[in-house]
Amino acid sequence: MPLTLIATEGLIPPSRYAATVSRLSELFLRLHSLSGNRALTPNVVGHVQTVPAGSSFCGLEPQPIVVVEWLTPSFAFTSREVQRAYVKEATDIVEEACEGRQPREQIWVNVKHAVDGTWGIGGEALTNAELMEALAKG
Repeated sequence: MPLTLIATEGLIPPSRYAATVSRLSELFLRLHSLSGNRALTPNVVGHVQTVPAGSSFCGLEPQPIVVVEWLTPSFAFTSREVQRAYVKEATDIVEEACEGRQPREQIWVNVKHAVDGTWGIGGEALTNAELMEALAKG
């Protein structure tokens, strides 16, 4: 499950990247009742992508931004309760990581779903059913 944390440079200190990605990932696992799952945990990956100041936009104007973006199978984030909890808690985590440099109103969270059968791990294309089977064993 790839997580991309996109931030305008200078908003999140590089010394906070690892902890922030870890906390966002742990939150994903916890809310999906998958904490410690041996099949999924090693496949939760993430990276921080910084964009130069002046190259991010909000309201059609150059503005600093932070976006938490997941790419997941379509069975993730389907519960409205999970969606609400993740967006709120992820925003809290990012707001803290920014140490007051970014208003909450300019922190976004979104999820994209992969097409069933195109989830690739270790060179193998897995369907949602195959992923669920692996998660059930983990």
